[in-house]
Amino acid sequence: MSDTNNTTQTYPCPQCKSLTRWTNNPWRPFCSERCKLIDLGDWAAERHAIPGDDNAPGDFEEF
Repeated sequence: MSDTNNTTQTYPCPQCKSLTRWTNNPWRPFCSERCKLIDLGDWAAERHAIPGDDNAPGDFEEF
């Protein structure tokens, strides 16, 4: 009997929801470079945003 654990942790890709492996995955948490680039494009196009106060301290003031 082998003591080696051959189970690999899988999880859904945040972009396409297909199951992917965490270990030995250069694009994690995504399943592929394609899904990684789609997500990056969504951030660049401002389709994703982190909620916050529009008048938070430290924001630039208009002159």
